[in-house]
Amino acid sequence: MTISSRSGSPGPDAAEETTVIPVVPAQDGADETTTLPPIDVPVLEDEEFEPQADRDATFRPSRAGWAARSAVWLVLAWFVLAFPVNFLSPFTLGVSDVSAASEAAIFAIVGLSLNVLLGYAGQISLGHQAFVGIGAFTSAYVVVDLEMGFWFAVAVASGLGLVQAAILGAVSLRLTGLYFALVTLAFGNFAQQTVFAIPELTGGEGGKEAPRPAMFDSDYSYYFLCLGFLAVVLFLDWRLTRSKAGRALQALRENPRVASSYGINVKAYTLLAFAVSGLFAGLAGALMAHHDEVIVNQKFGFQLALLFVLMTVVGGLRSRSGVVIGSAFFALLHSGHLLSLLEPVTQTIFRFSLVDFITGTIGLPIEFVALVIGPILLLLTITMYPGGIGQQIAPIREWMLGRRFDRHAGKVTEVEVNDVRA
Repeated sequence: MTISSRSGSPGPDAAEETTVIPVVPAQDGADETTTLPPIDVPVLEDEEFEPQADRDATFRPSRAGWAARSAVWLVLAWFVLAFPVNFLSPFTLGVSDVSAASEAAIFAIVGLSLNVLLGYAGQISLGHQAFVGIGAFTSAYVVVDLEMGFWFAVAVASGLGLVQAAILGAVSLRLTGLYFALVTLAFGNFAQQTVFAIPELTGGEGGKEAPRPAMFDSDYSYYFLCLGFLAVVLFLDWRLTRSKAGRALQALRENPRVASSYGINVKAYTLLAFAVSGLFAGLAGALMAHHDEVIVNQKFGFQLALLFVLMTVVGGLRSRSGVVIGSAFFALLHSGHLLSLLEPVTQTIFRFSLVDFITGTIGLPIEFVALVIGPILLLLTITMYPGGIGQQIAPIREWMLGRRFDRHAGKVTEVEVNDVRA
């Protein structure tokens, strides 16, 4: 028995095509043929069959599009490089403004270091301020007490951050999720109560001096130093995500058991994430010490660790640009510099002092403003924009990289930490 079917549009002059498909013959052995009615299938144009991804891959901006993108890149470069040093700027920034910009770059390095643990490896750290603090006091000790150079002190602080993070990771390899967060919280409290209480290391109540190198003693030059280190960290983080280790960390975050079944060494790559995170944190601590020039142990409390987690999640896990922007925002908010910048606006438009309202009417110290606004932004991030700032700027970022503008680019439906979805 065979089945034949005709395709094509019927018409008086249309040729009839028959496709014969053999099937199991009938019991009597006779060959039967069943003719099916023609099926009209509309023929679409080629571009209608082309998937959206293929169209985006073949998209090339026009000359006007490249000109617009180049203009945006130039404005961004001016804002980062020239605006803080008052070059071709209609505004005049003081020394305190440049110092705040340097602190924002240092916080961005801390955010990127925590993003390696929280975003790539899926491990929540509530004691990250200990890594930063130990790096800060180590760099100050090497420069002042050992009378070594600044660059050697930065290298030692970064290496010590790598070692202590790797040791903590090795101790807590069997722990994940909330249990690991409690271990890091205990480590941060231990460092605050013991390590930061050693007068020979921290200088006691008066703090520890951390002079800047001769070439970068001014706030303007030190800003470019911090910016250069931030660029190096961004490059290393980019290379990590493009390597075999980065792909393994991504698999670990999704599901460690499944990653292990594919031959990925879970313990080794988890230790790698700890080591890289500690390296970046120690570097940020050294820069923070020489930025303040006098570092005190009270600065590295649990509030700072909570601030680090807030700025990383609100910035957007696994989004380098989002983490940098979120970290810079929380750095300016934490120092009170952002409120000072908004003070003329509120006095002109709303006829009241924002700083007086917060400190006088509400009675909230400036250093706690970030810890009040941060949880609110975190709640909005989890419920509305799980990808954080990185999700919100993704359409613009993709457009600046020469791709088609898509307002749904970078859309995230949930905050992903390890195999637990928040």
